[in-house]
Amino acid sequence: MAASMYIVVEGEDPGYDIFVNGRALARHESAVERLALELGVKPLLEFFSADEHSMALLIEEGAGNPDLLKRLPPPQWYRGEDGLRTIDALVVTLEEDPYQLGSEGAMVLAELREYQSVLRKTAERDLRWHLAVSWR
Repeated sequence: MAASMYIVVEGEDPGYDIFVNGRALARHESAVERLALELGVKPLLEFFSADEHSMALLIEEGAGNPDLLKRLPPPQWYRGEDGLRTIDALVVTLEEDPYQLGSEGAMVLAELREYQSVLRKTAERDLRWHLAVSWR
C-alpha cells in the first residue's frame, strides 16, 4: 500500500491546480521531519488535518478505526505563508544536496517544489490549507 501526502485547500475550488504527487515525501517523511527540525522549522506532519470525508476515505482504505469518526475534531487550516516557511527551508537545503535524503532525494525535492508552487498561490489568494494523507 503506497501512501501519498497531499495539499487540501479550503473551499470548493481555489481556482488553480492543487495536485501534488507526495509519494516520495510520504516514503521519506521521517527523514524530512528530522531535516525540518534541524532547520528549526515546523515539520510537515504538523500541518496534517482531516475532515470527516477524508477520514472516511482513509478508513475505507483500511487505514483507521471507524470509531475515530465519532471523535474527529474539526479540520485545522493553516495560512499558506506558514507552510511556505517550512517548504522554503527544506527546498534551499535540498538544493544544496538532495542526496542527503538518499537516492530518492531529487524526487523529494521535486515534490517539495510542487508544494511550494501550490502554497505560494494559496498565500497570494489569502486561502488556507492543510496536509492530508492517502493510502492506496
